[in-house]
Amino acid sequence: MRSAPASSPDHIAPDEAEIASRLRLSATRLARRLRQEADSGFTPSQLSALATVHNHGPLTLGALADHERVAPPSITKVVTKLEADGLVERRPDPTDGRVSHVSTTAAGRALVEESRRRKTTWLAGRLHELGPEAHVALR
Repeated sequence: MRSAPASSPDHIAPDEAEIASRLRLSATRLARRLRQEADSGFTPSQLSALATVHNHGPLTLGALADHERVAPPSITKVVTKLEADGLVERRPDPTDGRVSHVSTTAAGRALVEESRRRKTTWLAGRLHELGPEAHVALR
């Protein structure tokens, strides 16, 4: 559930609104560029689900759908693709045959780590171009 904004748009100072607008645009562009740098051949939804399983797994499909904020049928399609590519595996729950747990394979872990390495390397290169004042502000 999302929390209500701290203040309504009527009470935002014009300079804060401008900064917020520019930050939103920059964050959107940065997220897009980082997705491109991942260069994995998978969709953002597939990479996100894989990273979630890597970070929080093993997970049931329902728990994964909750983490990703998508409907269970959508996550089932994503996991089916990842499983077909050998990046995740499903194991039946020992007490409930209707439930399976998804975990990453060695190939899935390697893909997540390589994707993160590529994105970090690209971003570190951009940060290297900034001056010391910008580094202080970012810290």
